[in-house]
Amino acid sequence: MADINLKEVTLIVGVVTACYWNSLFCGFVFDDVSAILDNKDLHPSTPLKTLFQNDFWGTPMSEERSHKSYRPLTVLTFRLNYLFSELKPMSYHLLNMIFHAVVSVIFLKVCKLFLDNRSSVIASLLFAVHPIHTEAVTGVVGRAELLSSIFFLAAFLSYTKSKGPDNSIVWTPIALTVVLVAVATLCKEQGITVVGICCVYEVFIAQGYTLPLLCTTAGQFFRGKSSIPFSMLQTLIKLIVLMFSTLLLVVIRVQVIQSQLPVFTRFDNPAAVSPTPTRQLTFNYLLPLNAWLLLNPSELCCDWTMGTIPLIESFLDIRNLATFTFFCFLGALGVFSLRYPGDSSKTVLMALCLMALPFIPASNLFFPVGFVVAERVLYVPSMGFCILVAHGWQKISNKSVLKKLSWVCLSMVIFTHALKTLHRNWDWESEYTLFMSALKVNKNNAKLWNNVGHALENEKNFERALKYFLQATHVQPDDIGAHMNVGRTYKNLNRTKEAEESYMMAKSLMPQIIPGKKYAARIAPNHLNVYINLANLIRANESRLEEADQLYRQAISMRPDFKQAYISRGELLLKMNKPLKAKEAYLKALELDRNNADLWYNLAIVHIELKEPNEALKNFNRALELNPKHKLALFNSAILMQESGEVKLRPEARKRLLSYINEEPQDANGYFNLGMLAMDDKKDSEAEMWMKKAIKLQADFRSALFNLALLYSQTAKELMALPILEELLRYYPDHIKGLILKGDILMNQKKDILGAKKCFEKILEMDPNNVQGKHNLCVVYFEEKDLLKAERCLVETLALAPHEEYIQRHLNIVRDKISSSSFAEQPVSPAGKTSGVGDKIPTENVKEVRSKPRPTQIIKSSDNKSQSKSNKLLGKNTDKETPHKTTKEIKEIEKKRVAALKRLEEIERILNGE
Repeated sequence: MADINLKEVTLIVGVVTACYWNSLFCGFVFDDVSAILDNKDLHPSTPLKTLFQNDFWGTPMSEERSHKSYRPLTVLTFRLNYLFSELKPMSYHLLNMIFHAVVSVIFLKVCKLFLDNRSSVIASLLFAVHPIHTEAVTGVVGRAELLSSIFFLAAFLSYTKSKGPDNSIVWTPIALTVVLVAVATLCKEQGITVVGICCVYEVFIAQGYTLPLLCTTAGQFFRGKSSIPFSMLQTLIKLIVLMFSTLLLVVIRVQVIQSQLPVFTRFDNPAAVSPTPTRQLTFNYLLPLNAWLLLNPSELCCDWTMGTIPLIESFLDIRNLATFTFFCFLGALGVFSLRYPGDSSKTVLMALCLMALPFIPASNLFFPVGFVVAERVLYVPSMGFCILVAHGWQKISNKSVLKKLSWVCLSMVIFTHALKTLHRNWDWESEYTLFMSALKVNKNNAKLWNNVGHALENEKNFERALKYFLQATHVQPDDIGAHMNVGRTYKNLNRTKEAEESYMMAKSLMPQIIPGKKYAARIAPNHLNVYINLANLIRANESRLEEADQLYRQAISMRPDFKQAYISRGELLLKMNKPLKAKEAYLKALELDRNNADLWYNLAIVHIELKEPNEALKNFNRALELNPKHKLALFNSAILMQESGEVKLRPEARKRLLSYINEEPQDANGYFNLGMLAMDDKKDSEAEMWMKKAIKLQADFRSALFNLALLYSQTAKELMALPILEELLRYYPDHIKGLILKGDILMNQKKDILGAKKCFEKILEMDPNNVQGKHNLCVVYFEEKDLLKAERCLVETLALAPHEEYIQRHLNIVRDKISSSSFAEQPVSPAGKTSGVGDKIPTENVKEVRSKPRPTQIIKSSDNKSQSKSNKLLGKNTDKETPHKTTKEIKEIEKKRVAALKRLEEIERILNGE
């Protein structure tokens, strides 16, 4: 075996770079979304051991909905990418390109075992540029193929060194081979097939046996005419070790998937559920189809499921001829390679092994898989194809007549393949470009129409998305997912009647329950979402809440481990004012997934409903243990701490709010609540800074504007408060508290009685029974020296609030003035002060908490319910003055009232979020 040199490595790496440089500018598409964007196993907060408990997509292997694809080492490389660049796709694509270059270089070394140097380089170049590899290289999830191939080839190269001098056994390479096989299998399942290639290599290449020789030796042994040669015994020992190791790996793998095959539907692989002979004829036809893709990769498609390849239901189908021709050609090559000795037959044999054995797990011949054709699974089989082509080219080029022509043809193939690969990479730039390119090849696949619709839906282009979803239902009328997509899009377009009809159609297509047969095994788990979607739609109607609950319970009865059904039902039960039952639903969901931060968060919301703030805080903390960057838990737990009134919790509340604004720097609510905390701590300058930042992000931030004005008024900066109040009232002309504060400042500081009068009159226009506004207007009349009007006004005010002692005192003062007809001796100040009495007209001095809509989440409630509760609570908290109490008592009452108001308004904010 010749070693590879630097020039060859440079050439291959350069070609790979030239073909795949544009893949660096592609995004996460298709399966990348599930494996990368939605996979929590990539996050540093997820324990490393979880990678070895979950499948490739982040689903626990123990769950029935798991894909059972166990590739923890591949996921570990994704996690390393996330560590360095989080979810920026360029680094993921760069690492894939590097891995492909590494595979191409190692493949060159393998080729040199069977080909001369020139043919080896050609085979490696063909492999590097072949367009069939774009799915494995440019698609990030294809890294499983790349990593598995590295260790696959390394294991094979290691095994080739297990033959020592005099045909002795060298055990170190064999032990290393077993380890590398295990590693390759932990990257992708097909890695284990390298053991079969090692066995073929040992028997037919290393030992030089041919099939006739093996048959003769075996015949003589069984007839007792001769014993087994020593060299053959050594070969048997090596093969037994390999097979035992393989068996052990298979047993472990079966234990990992808990002896369960993944659940696939007829939409994923129609032939798998077809009767005989349709199933056999179709599966056998897929073999020449895959071979054709290697030979002519002109029409590539990212998805070959559903109706892409029509079933072969008859022996008279013309496609059976392709199957027959393929097997004849394959059989001829097999006979040639096994029957005749020589380097050429050995090369052909190893090429056939590389093509056939790694493809067996994806062939559907022994067990069904979740696809019909997948281009990325041809990554390793294409190695055998490239060796076969290079070997054939070598034979042709050795003939002087065809030498020039062979070079021209080879150059054209490599060049056109490289151009095709470069062009194909752009298809993977976005989901829209990928699926549109697939539709050019195949218009009979409803999944592709659905996926284009999804891509448009993500861009909020619902009208166009609807057209593609509807086309999917026409292509595949019994596609449950397509009808669900139509229903969801109608809902987004606010066409609820059509949405419900589509969901009902999808529901009618669900398999019927068969007594004695497990229902979950006959459906795709995501199809049960039709019950969730339909229930979510109809529960917008308050009169249909029980009907929605029935749908959730139906989904749970069909699949008791359906976590999302419990979550959605918990949400509905909260809306139905059944927090205890909601708590039960969330606890059941937590039994299925205790590492779900969102579930702990939702349970915290339930405890808020149950008025159990301590339990709520514990659950918020649990959510943050699982996901320290859980934005909603950070924000709402900080609010809960702030409202508890415990000074010792304020530093942690501040820390969480700072973390929140670091995650959501454009959310004004984080800055506002930091300002509220600073006001609680009497840090006026800091409070002013945070309030200003909140207003800068959201100019019409009602609460921030009012509380900044209030802060100025409480720190002897009343004149600075006026422009803030003007801004507040420009956005919210009916802001009564703002009008009261403005009127108070105009009377006290600006001596603008007319301006103050307008403020108080406007309050009474909106709320004729507002005690504060009416009392302050009475003071205005007094300042205008209209004592009779002031007296009538105070009498009316006292009728509204007969228990308010300060109004009675002010009325007595006015009557005294009327009786004495002396206005100079005892004036009443605009702020409500009376000389010698010291009474104050109550001005609003509470902090206002704005109802903030939260980001989309699981807990939802109707606005009507929340609003009615909020109005009721706010009605209990009007500002009143109680002069007979001590200043300390007043402050204590005020503090409790403020805390209660903020606490209740925060509950409103939580309930209003959807």
